Amino acid sequence: MAKQNSNKHRENENIVENKALNIWEALIPVIALVGMLAYNVYVFGDDALSGSNQFILLLGGAVAAIVGFLNKVSYKQMLAEVAENVKSTTGALLILLMVGALAGTWLISGIIPAMIYYGLQILNPTIFLAACVIICAIISIATGSSWTTAATVGIALIGIGDALGISLGMTAGAVLSGAYFGDKLSPLSDTTNLAPAMAGGELFSHIKYMLWTTVPTITVTLTVFIIIGLNLETSGVADVDTILTSIDASFNINGWLFLVPLVVIALIVKKTPPLAALLIGTLLGAVFALIFQPEVVAGITGNTSLNFESAYKGVLKAITVNTTIPTDNEALNDLFTAKGMAGMLGTIWLIVCAMVFGGIMDGIGALARISSALLSLAKTTFGLFASTVASCLALNVTASDQYLAIVVPGKMFSKAYADRGLAPENLSRTLEDSGTVTSVLVPWNTCGAYHSGVLGVSVGEYFVYAMFNWLSPIMTLIFAGLGIKIKQLVTPKLSNA
Repeated sequence: MAKQNSNKHRENENIVENKALNIWEALIPVIALVGMLAYNVYVFGDDALSGSNQFILLLGGAVAAIVGFLNKVSYKQMLAEVAENVKSTTGALLILLMVGALAGTWLISGIIPAMIYYGLQILNPTIFLAACVIICAIISIATGSSWTTAATVGIALIGIGDALGISLGMTAGAVLSGAYFGDKLSPLSDTTNLAPAMAGGELFSHIKYMLWTTVPTITVTLTVFIIIGLNLETSGVADVDTILTSIDASFNINGWLFLVPLVVIALIVKKTPPLAALLIGTLLGAVFALIFQPEVVAGITGNTSLNFESAYKGVLKAITVNTTIPTDNEALNDLFTAKGMAGMLGTIWLIVCAMVFGGIMDGIGALARISSALLSLAKTTFGLFASTVASCLALNVTASDQYLAIVVPGKMFSKAYADRGLAPENLSRTLEDSGTVTSVLVPWNTCGAYHSGVLGVSVGEYFVYAMFNWLSPIMTLIFAGLGIKIKQLVTPKLSNA
């Protein structure tokens, strides 16, 4: 009993000793982090995600630790919070690795090439812009990458649109609308995995919940592009025969390949655990690769024929490391590249470093203080959603990177949403609706600079026509304002802050 009283006494002393942070003290690490990230992205550009941003997140954690030490918070307490934060992302990290594995087997099996092959055939000059949206959406869902979609098929569509006499800005806007729609909903996308990891949600629940705002947004986008397209005068023919011939020459394309994604979709609908669904999809992709693409699997290992050793080695390479299927079309070589599990390590690294920053911010009481301030400012649920959207937009402009526009607000707002009894899907959806898709609308953001350079069209030219991208945050605010599909926690987590 004496020992228990002694422990309680120590705990009480600790509470008294750790004075509560004021809002400016709590914001010091955030301000420092945003400033360092903005300069880092300015210096490194697209290469910032190769490691320097991750280190900056650790430096931000160091700044938070200094604030903590000045307020009598122990190193042990901060480290315990970091450990708890990293532990909470275990499922997300494993899913990311499995997503990389699935992308590899779906490439060598011909599943992704088949999606692209059939997607390109829906081109029609009369509805060219709407077709661009659909094609890029299909390819981006299949690959999980808006960047890859824009750099390959996007470039081809820009050329076709130019030949038809259609404004480059219109075509680029249609390409990016479709690419980001697909990227946003694809379980292969790193941002789609990152958002629920930051919000404390689950991948497939996040994707399902995003459909409520994403489907109306893409429907409006397609409707507007159809109207624009029907009032445009076009000339010439959209020639994609060269691309289709190259795909046909490299893969055995047939409808049976779609059985694998259909099985995975069925598993998801039946609420199979994500890791199990992705593992089954990966293994089925490997089986289909051996059945339908034996030459491709053998070619990965440098062999001309398939035997047990080359089959084993080819499949394992596709699952784990960078794999490229060469074609006679240079643009397709970039598209037919999968990075396997190794390709997800950069995002995993980013998440772990973000958890270090977030854990220390938790440990020193900064996130609780910021959450308390946000709740006092956001008197309504709509106000909280609006604050999240504003923070994501602000970070896309200042920190110049979509990942950081998800990571920082995700960690800052997760407690505020829980305190209001809101499920994490609300936050993760808002992060994607306002952080992921708007990054391409900022010229100095890594996404804006990349797509503008790849497509050869300035942000100013395509801004208005990238309708899906700027409609998404508006749509999420409309749903919040009207109280549509605002998911509640079963048991609200009330804070003492």
